Amino acid sequence: MGRKFFVGGNWKCNGTIEEVNKIVSTLNGGEVPSQDVVEVVVSPPFVFLPLVKSSLRPDFHVAAQNCWVNKGGAFTGEVSAEMLDNLSIPWVIIGHSERRLILKESNEFVGDKVAYALSQGLKVIACIGETLEQREAGSTMEVVAAQTKAIAAKVSNWTDVVLAYEPVWAIGTGKVATPAQAQEVHSELRKWLQANVSPDVAASTRIIYGGSVTAANCKELAAQPDVDGFLVGGASLKPEFIDIIKSAEIKKNA
Repeated sequence: MGRKFFVGGNWKCNGTIEEVNKIVSTLNGGEVPSQDVVEVVVSPPFVFLPLVKSSLRPDFHVAAQNCWVNKGGAFTGEVSAEMLDNLSIPWVIIGHSERRLILKESNEFVGDKVAYALSQGLKVIACIGETLEQREAGSTMEVVAAQTKAIAAKVSNWTDVVLAYEPVWAIGTGKVATPAQAQEVHSELRKWLQANVSPDVAASTRIIYGGSVTAANCKELAAQPDVDGFLVGGASLKPEFIDIIKSAEIKKNA
């Protein structure tokens, strides 16, 4: 059985109630491939999760953008995996580069977060990716392998993990990894999983691409054999997100 195409929309720290309702209305009216072809998850800010969950079409799911590394308690400003589970939020994004770089989340901290979220029944979109300096220094694979290793060290069951490769230099910059660049890293990541986790995990784990994905470039990226979908930023707030979801048809017809 092939890997089901996965399209995530990361709304980041954006939106008002009015804007969120408008985005949901656009999504609800969009014609997209069926659930057996593509899995769609959107990730609004915490405060809008119940609103989006209650109004979003049933074939799309919701994700939180982060959760705490352990059980809740005296951690002001944090949201625990248990709370997300209590709200029936099925997915969470962990380790996004904005949190790694701005909030200094280490590889080990991200690995602990992924493991704890999984232990509470959440599914995880785990983000990895290199900076421009790291790419120009030729250390892309070294960096993403170290990030993946920190997750693999804490996770034994990869069934509920989607790995999102997001080159930091391509996030929100308009620069996009070429389809060949994306495929190269995805292929190397799959080889890393094969060698360091297991052939089964390597074959079944979805590795999605994020970094200035748009309706204009998604089809060419989706055609790459090891690109199993997208984590979309800015474009997920626009009607073109529907077109990006439709790029799943390329995999179905491949």
